[in-house]
Amino acid sequence: MLFGNPSLFTRIVIGKGVGFVLGIIGFFALPWFWPEVGMELRIGFLFWYATVGAMIAVFGVVTWHPVLHLPMPWWFRSPLIGAWMNLMIVLIAYTDLSAMMAAGFGAASVLASPYWLIVEGALVGLLIGYLCTKFGGKGKATVDAMSGPSK
Repeated sequence: MLFGNPSLFTRIVIGKGVGFVLGIIGFFALPWFWPEVGMELRIGFLFWYATVGAMIAVFGVVTWHPVLHLPMPWWFRSPLIGAWMNLMIVLIAYTDLSAMMAAGFGAASVLASPYWLIVEGALVGLLIGYLCTKFGGKGKATVDAMSGPSK
């Protein structure tokens, strides 16, 4: 934990911060992959990864699956959320992402499929989840720290 105590606020700040840094990298790197990219998509990537980071940070309080009755450690939960979020963006913006991947890797390349962004989302989720858990804690203790002293 960053300040010695688990904190949901710290998790969210770290998740959004790391996501925003990755979004800035994407903002500036995207024209290298696809020179014709519009500013809207670049800004979308910038805020998308900040949102993914916030989602991973907030879901850090869920350490037990209530239906399956299985533990959900950070190394399972975070890549799952990152991959799921990127699957949603691939399904929503498939045409633009297909053009981007084909321009960056060549239309005949095995990497031309936009579904590779799901793997990238899992890796980003793993990184964000690790940093959030290391510096912000995990589980119910992060929420209890937000509720203040009990009377």
